[in-house]
Amino acid sequence: MAKQRKVGNLLALALLSAAFQRPMHPYEMASVLRARGKDQDMTIKWGSLYTVVRNLVKHGLLEAALSTRQGGRPERTVYEITAAGRAELEDWIRELVAVPEAEHPHFAAGLSELQVLSPQEATQLLELRLLRLNAEIAADRARLDVDATEVPRLFLIESEYQLALREAEAAWVASLLRELADGSLPGVAEWQSFHRTGRIPPELLELAELGGAEIPAE
Repeated sequence: MAKQRKVGNLLALALLSAAFQRPMHPYEMASVLRARGKDQDMTIKWGSLYTVVRNLVKHGLLEAALSTRQGGRPERTVYEITAAGRAELEDWIRELVAVPEAEHPHFAAGLSELQVLSPQEATQLLELRLLRLNAEIAADRARLDVDATEVPRLFLIESEYQLALREAEAAWVASLLRELADGSLPGVAEWQSFHRTGRIPPELLELAELGGAEIPAE
């Protein structure tokens, strides 16, 4: 089970990691995270970056190292990670790597209610998703091949993981499409009958109860 963190959003993790390398001011931290493509690995609300930095300081995970001013520009504070911040960063990474946690992607939510659509429309949408997935996979693989010539693999493993997830999803969607096409998906005939007649076949109700799905009322 995930621990309750003093500053629990993943932007805090990324900021601690940036400060772990060397002291930085928040604007520089944002530039480093963008350059690393961290917004591809986690949801980042850039407008909250300064608020998260202040919270990390409040809880003793970052501290002001020095303040600088150039010309008429506002004063910039450079922050460094504290001993407590380093311990928090290390403990957080250990947890994220070692402890599986339930995630709720939007695709799974859509699949759980797929019976609302007809099998024909579901097939069309899944085919569209597969086209987009394959395009993303090709682009990601090409980008990874280029990056691999310049960056040690250690710093690309999260990109490899994301690519592997997309490839696994594409393979699963392709398999589901084959079952829809040849009629081998259990319950597809009843599903089709429901959308053709508007009446819920008893067999489909039984399948829904077994799977925990809800069938829309007539």
